[in-house]
Formats: sequence, C-alpha cells, structure tokens
Amino acid sequence: MSAPKRQDTRKLFENLSGAGKSIAVLTSGGDAQGMNAAVRAVVRMGIYVGAKVYFIHEGYQGMVDGGENIKEASWESVSSMLQVGGTVIGSARCKAFRGREGRLQAALNLVQKNITNLCVIGGDGSLTGANLFREEWSGLLDELLRKGAISEEAAQSNSVLHIVGMVGSIDNDFCGTDMTIGTDSALHRIIEVVDAIMTTAQSHQRTFVLEVMGRHCGYLALVSALACGADWVFFPEMPPEDGWEDNMCQKLSENRADKKRLNIIIVAEGAIDRHNKHITPDYIKDLVVRNLGFDTRVTILGHVQRGGTPSAFDRILASRMGVEAVLALLEASAGTPACVVSLVGNQAVRLPLMECVQMTQEVQKAMDEKKFEDAVKLRGRSFENNLTTYQILCNRKADSELPHSSFNVAVLNVGAPAAGMNAAVRSAVRVGITEGHKMFAVSDGFEGFYKGQIKEIKWGDVGGWTGQGGSLLGTKRTLPGKHLDKIAEQMRIHNINALLVIGGFEAFESVLQLFEARARFEEFCVPLCMLPATISNNVPGTDLSIGADTSINALVETCDRIKQSASGTKRRVFIIETMGGYCGYLATVGGLAAGADTVYIYEEPFDIRDLQGNVEHLTEKMKTTIQRGLVLRNENCNVNFTTDFIYQLYTEEGRGVFDCRKNILGHMQQGGAPSPFDRNFGTKVAAKAVQWITKTLQESYKGGRVFANSEDSACLLGMRRRAMVFQPVAQLKQETDFEHRIPKEQWWLKLRPLMKILAKYKTSYDVSDSGQLEHVGRFRAKEGDATAAI
Repeated sequence: MSAPKRQDTRKLFENLSGAGKSIAVLTSGGDAQGMNAAVRAVVRMGIYVGAKVYFIHEGYQGMVDGGENIKEASWESVSSMLQVGGTVIGSARCKAFRGREGRLQAALNLVQKNITNLCVIGGDGSLTGANLFREEWSGLLDELLRKGAISEEAAQSNSVLHIVGMVGSIDNDFCGTDMTIGTDSALHRIIEVVDAIMTTAQSHQRTFVLEVMGRHCGYLALVSALACGADWVFFPEMPPEDGWEDNMCQKLSENRADKKRLNIIIVAEGAIDRHNKHITPDYIKDLVVRNLGFDTRVTILGHVQRGGTPSAFDRILASRMGVEAVLALLEASAGTPACVVSLVGNQAVRLPLMECVQMTQEVQKAMDEKKFEDAVKLRGRSFENNLTTYQILCNRKADSELPHSSFNVAVLNVGAPAAGMNAAVRSAVRVGITEGHKMFAVSDGFEGFYKGQIKEIKWGDVGGWTGQGGSLLGTKRTLPGKHLDKIAEQMRIHNINALLVIGGFEAFESVLQLFEARARFEEFCVPLCMLPATISNNVPGTDLSIGADTSINALVETCDRIKQSASGTKRRVFIIETMGGYCGYLATVGGLAAGADTVYIYEEPFDIRDLQGNVEHLTEKMKTTIQRGLVLRNENCNVNFTTDFIYQLYTEEGRGVFDCRKNILGHMQQGGAPSPFDRNFGTKVAAKAVQWITKTLQESYKGGRVFANSEDSACLLGMRRRAMVFQPVAQLKQETDFEHRIPKEQWWLKLRPLMKILAKYKTSYDVSDSGQLEHVGRFRAKEGDATAAI
C-alpha cells in the first residue's frame, strides 16, 4: 500500500465534496450481522469527503427522541466494530414515527443539526418509513416554520432531504438485490448447526427437523437445504403438493434403505401447505414417528441465526454498500428519488427504493392469491435457480424414468485442494445421471487419469459430500502435456465423451493443453469444461472461484483473534503473510474484511519510501485511542521485501512507539469445511456446467460419434460482473499472464482504494464505476444466475 501522498489526491471527489454537508446513519428493524461494517463505512467515507457524520442511536425512536441519541461520529468511534455482530448503535421498533406527530418531532431534531442526508440500514418496513418521511419533508418543515419551531433560514438551508437505503435483513427478502446484509452470516450459523447435528444424527440413525427463520421468505431454508443436501425442505413461496405427507415419508424411507443413516428436514418458520395451513416442525416430527417409527428430534434455531460475528462476505458487502451510499448521497439532487444501494451479481447498483418495496410486496400478494410459481419468479432468477437445482439434486428419479444418452462424462479435480470442490463433484455427478449420462470419477487429477484410475460413480457414492473440505477424489498439480498419449488411450478405453475439470490455474492450463492437442489426438475432440476452484482466485475469465470465500473466512477469523490480542497488549502491530501465489486477491479482500491498515501485493508495486510512509502512518495511529495495527503481505508480493524484512523494518522504525509480531498463516487457509457460499456456488456452477456439456454433446453427436473441435467446445464457466458466462479457453489465453499465473485484468483491484480510505489513507477513488440508478423490471428482481450472490 502506498504511503500518504504529499499532494491532495482527492481530485476525483471535486464534484462530490461533502464539505458543509451532514450525513446521519441509523439502523432500524431487526438486527443483522454486518450492519456495523456498513455504519463504519458510512462514517469513514463521510468524514473522508469532508462531511459531518452523525449516529442516530436506537433507530427511528432515537430520531424522534433526539437529544443524546443524535451524536456526531468520529473516525475512532467506529473502530473495533467491523467484527461485531448486531448493531452497536442500537435498533428499536418505533410506534411514534408511524404517526405524523412523531415524524414532525424527528424532522425538528434533524433540522437542529442541519442533517439533510439520511442513510437508513434496515428492512423494507424501515425503508418505506424513510421514503414517507422524505415525501412529507417540505410539509413538515412548513408546519415547524408556522409553529415557530425553526427559522426561515433553517427551513431554506434544509429544504431537501436525501435518503439512501441499505438492506439489512437476514431473510434476504428484499427484491432488487442478490444478497442483503446479514444473510450470508445467518447461513453460516445454520450450516454450523446442521454440520454439528449431522454427526450426532448419524451416530444414532436419527431424523432431525430444523426450523430456520423466514416468516415470509424461504431463502434461508432453501439455500441451507441446498448447502447441506437436506432430504426435504418447506418454505412459504412453494408449498408442497397435496399428499406431501406420504411422498415425504416414502422419500425418507428410500434414503434409509439406501444405507443413509440420517435424515435432515429443514422448515422455514413461515412454511405453509397449499391450503394456507401452517406446517410446524412438531407436526412433521409426529408424522415421521407415526408413519415410519424413526427416532426424530426437533431443533429450533431461533435467534442464534441473528447472532455471532459477521462473515467475510457480509463485511465486504456492507463496506462496499456503505461507501456507495455516501457517493449516492453526495450525487443526489432535489429530484433524485430515494434509492437503495445493492449488489447484483458482483456489481454495485442503485435502485429506486419504492420500486423495490413494491416488488417485494408483490411477492406476498402472489402468495396470498396462491400464485406460487409467480411468487418464486418474483423472488428472482437466483432464487428460482436454487429451487431448480435443489429439486434435481435431492429428488432421485427411478432408472426407468431417466433419459438414456449413451454418453460417458468424466469428472476430475486438478491443482491444489479448495473447499467446495466436493460440492461441485456431487452436483455434477447427480445432474449428469439425471440427464441420462454415465458418470466417471478420475482420482488424483491427470496423474490418475493417465494411470487409469477411472471408475464409474453412482448417485449414492456422492451422498454427504457437500460439507466435506478438501478433495475427496484426490487432486494433483500434474499437467496433461507430458502424458497426452496415455490420457488419449484411457479416453478410448473408457469411451469418455466429455470432460469436466474442476480446479485452479493448473486446471485452466490443462484444458488449454488438451484443446491445443486436438489436432494430434482426436480423443480430445469432445466437450471440455473447466470450473474455477482455487483459494487464490487467480484464474482468468471469472470474478470468483470456488474455495476463495472459505479461505477468506479462515483468514478473517484469524485476523480477528490477532486484533483482539493486540488490543489487549496495546501498541502492537501484527504482520501477517497470506497465500495466493502472485495474486493479491486473498490479501486485499481479507484485508478489507478484517480492517487491515496496509496490504502489500504483487499487483501494486511498492518501494522503501512506501514502507517508511506506512510506518509513519501507524506511528500517527498509535497517538489515537486505536493502539494496534494489522499489516497483510501476500507471499509473493516482492522478492526482496520478505515478511522477515518488513517485520524487522517495522520493529526498528517503530521502536519506542509500537512493537511487532509476525504470523505466517500457511495451509490453514486451504483447509476446513466449505462456507455456505462455496457449497452453494460449487453446486450451482457444476449443475450449469453439466447442462452445457449435455447441450454441446447433443450438438456435436454426428454419424454415431461425438466430434467437437471448435473453440467454443472447450470452455471455462466463470462469473463476470452480473452473469455466468462460458468462455473459450483459447480466447482467455490472451487475457492471462502465464509467468505469474494471474489474469492481466483483475476486478478486485478497484476495492483497494476503498480499503485504503477506510484505513485513513488519502488516495484517489474512481467513482466512474459506482452504481447508476436503474429500474427494477417485473420478474427481474434478482438479475442473472450470477450469484456472487449465493
């Protein structure tokens, strides 16, 4: 990270200066993990651009009560809140704000502090209230003026109220955004519980019925069912067909007969049947005990799902949205409608608040009218895809019902292990079988391939794989280049008609080598598909890779503990080395989520002056109330400025001001159970990849054999901004720096200025990529299957 520059580098903010403006931030409604990260980002970005920023404690109640509830925030006042769950500034339900008298009092309290920019973090009720407040603003000011409560001058200078919303809700029930703040953390809590329950359920051959939150939205139930491979799921948008009791019992019975030792049933608290009758966990338990005699237990997760530390995803989402919210407030004019900043795919967008609220209300209306298919569509394509994928993976068809394709498809892992690889293999195998293919598993990557370690893999063989870390198939870094003849021979022997390669940079190189060898070996003229799975996230053609989210969570969890240790000892700086090869993704995004002061990466060259500037920056920081420092260094950021060198430099230069410790995290970043995001991401991209393989096989089957030699028959499936895209590996070759094993262009570099601003560095911030106001179209509430969103 560069040292603070001598000259003013705020030129990109010239038209967006916050000087003379006041911004207030409040959290309202139910709390959600990540709200504090959003508050921190709003406060620090607001102060950075020269605005005054205020906390409004206890939500709208604090706005109505005024006084000590509305306090000016300082840079230090949001320190140490990034890793804290809930909301530090408090949230409360407020009856008074629903009445005009309450809103009149709130308006007076804001005018007294000259606050005309409001950032509201909450659910649809909180945001609807904010919009009503904005619409009434001029009328409220007129009334206050008539009553003599405010002066003519105050009414003039505060004549327009700007509102920007961020959605904080663990239910992910707000249309227009792929993920709301808190949803990913709630999924972490659910999956932690499910993983723990599975071990005890397996020991006693039990059935567990788990109730998760979601009174009106089934997102948590559906995604957690997908992420743990639950046997059955109930949620409000898609009630089960009549006669579901017998169908469910039959399914549970079949699974037990298939030697499965446990059953998991997930129920959303708002689950209903087709006649609007509530389906409770106790009703399901009694049904299973009565019909099947299985030992059945009920677990209600309750408020556990709201609690705990926010996940890395929620911290990054909230930090990005907080900065975006300040930009939206600075750019707002008198005619700008109240907007919501949100995430679609991997991109920040701004959407008119009331369009999103109306779409969200339409979902409930469709459910009330029993138009359940419409309700699912209105939730968006991401929700719809989750449902479709779950139905394919968990509803095994009888062999007689399956189409028969006569195609053989092989799946293998290549490169270093990454959490989520097993979820992808399970999904690929089951979708492949559903499409009528014979699926083959290759052990130990291309090394196992040329040695003939290839065997057919059946539906039941991949049961329980979703939550397993590492690679159960086995994976090696061996490239196929030196063994092409033997690999071709094995493809002949087993009559392999398509290949799905799941892995990191080596997997990309492998598919490229097979594609380039097609002229010499006809056996490689088959559909070839690669899924990026690497903790380094260094594969071209995709913004995200399977495994990176789990790794960032492991990194952030460690950083949280280290920061806690540093807070106890005071005046201590920790220097932490991360993995990632030459790619600085892990270090940068981990640094943003952990609240690092400085992050050194290969992509952003630095010299001894920068190191000196960073030490000076930390020295200044030690004079404040925040007496600790966190510095991340990517393992290959600089051949000479090693972790030891940086540690010794900081120790020497900081003598008498702070002391240093160093920590090399190593392979702990590669292990552990996959995060809910990686389980779901791996599951969905693998399903999509196999559907593409089926289509390509059908198109290339001519004269009794498969022959595919075009560029677009050897593809990588990656997430690009808002969409999942199949890209020919031959074209991606041009976008790749093979020497350093990274893409030439990397989207996450745009997050670095944001990270520096939040660490109090002066830097230029490119606002040209900030969200533009868009509109929400019907049946497009959550765009694309581009699930940066799960």
